[in-house]
Parts: sequence; structure tokens; C-alpha cells
Amino acid sequence: MSFLNAILMGILQGLTEFLPVSSSGHLVLAQHFLGVKESGNILFEVFLHLGTLLAVIIFFRKRIWGLILSLLGKKEYRSRDTAHNDRMIILYLIIATAVTGLVYQILGKPIESLYHKPLVVAFMLIITGIIVFASDYVKKGNISAAKMGLPRSLFIGLTQGMAIIPGISRSGSTIAASIFSGIKREEAAEFSFLLSIPAILGANLVSFKQFINLNINQLLVYLAGFLAAFVAGYLVIGFLLKLITKAKLKFFAYWCWAIALISIIFLLLER
Repeated sequence: MSFLNAILMGILQGLTEFLPVSSSGHLVLAQHFLGVKESGNILFEVFLHLGTLLAVIIFFRKRIWGLILSLLGKKEYRSRDTAHNDRMIILYLIIATAVTGLVYQILGKPIESLYHKPLVVAFMLIITGIIVFASDYVKKGNISAAKMGLPRSLFIGLTQGMAIIPGISRSGSTIAASIFSGIKREEAAEFSFLLSIPAILGANLVSFKQFINLNINQLLVYLAGFLAAFVAGYLVIGFLLKLITKAKLKFFAYWCWAIALISIIFLLLER
């Protein structure tokens, strides 16, 4: 893979990781149509996710620090009620992450083969579009993330787990699941972003042994993609938060459907 392709893939990853359009789906299709040799290379895609992980951590650094303080019991920084709410959010993040991990353990290996099936990925984008489109027409919820309860956290974790299917958007699925559950839109988005941190870390830990086998040229190319993903991802987060609050995600549904339709046509013509 060339530096240019890595940077282009990194930008694509950064833009689509947080937008509800499935970064994995776009990467599979883009790599296929661009003829990139690493098409279906999960290690490269995981490496790009590290860039978007850094973007989340930096963008939400104050929020993350507040959550940490709530665990440490630093009363000079957090009121008692706020600290309790933050600890509950941490609990629900842990529960949702555990469910996601369980789904991955059960379905991870069979689903990995889908990264080599761009036609299936294109159809999954249609499903993502339906989920995202429907979320805009759900009545505005008034439940805070700190009071979502066990069933909602399990449901959100399950939807994130199913998003390991390329073409199914992780952010779109978890945000929609939260909105469908009656959680406030702005808190649904924040919970989804925070939930991405352990999910991406877990994916990288699983692939750690493969990282150390990369040669210096591969590593430099992958780092170029990493940096591109970080910059693009950071710029997207604030933009998406505003759109979610205003219930304007349906425009991304149109995008998913358009990309899916175009991809399906060209993929069928290749046969």
C-alpha cells in the first residue's frame, strides 16, 4: 500500500467512524474499487481505528477526566450527585462493553469473512441507512444516560456487538439504540463515543501480536493512515454532536443508500 492510499483510507476512516455510515463498510468498498492489495486487511483497519480512538480521547478529555475523578472520590472536583451519576455511566459502559465482547467471541470469526465480500457489505449499508433514518423520527427522550438501567445498557451493547458486521455502523447503531430506548439525544451521542473507547482498545489488544510483525515500511505507511484518521475524526465529532441534537441524521441514511446502490451496480457488473 502506498502512502497516498494509506492517507486516503485514513481520512475516509476518520470521517466515517463517527458519522453513522459505517467506516468498516466504506473501507471494504473503497479498498475493493481502488484495487488496494490490503482489501479486507483487518489489521490495517484496526490501526486506523487507533487514530479515531485518539480523537475521541482528546475531544472528550475533560469528560473522561471527570469520570475518573468520580471513581477516585475526589469531592473537591465533583458534587456527590454528579459523582454518583458518573459512576453509573461507567457501570453501564462496562456492561455494554461486556455484551459487545460476548457477541464478538461468539460471532467474530464467522463475521471476519464478510470483509472479503463487498457485495454483502453494500447490502449491510442499506440496513444502516434504515436504522439511522428511523432514529430521526423517534419521539425525543428524556432519560439521562446515568439512569438508563440494565436493560438499556444490555441492548446498546448488543447493537454495538452486531456492528462488527462490516457495513453496519457502530456509531449509528449505538446512537439509534439509545434514542430508541428514550435516552436524551445529546447524551446518547456522548455515551456512544465513550463506548467506542473500550471497543477499539479491545480490538487492538486482540491484534497486538500482528503489530509487532510489521516491517518498518509497513509501519510508516500505517502510521500515515493513523494520523490522517485522527485529524479527520477529531474534526467530525463536534459536527455530528450538533446534528444528533437537531435530529438530522436522515441525511446520512440517504448517503448510505446511494453508496450501497452504486456499489451493488458496479459489483454486479464485475461478475
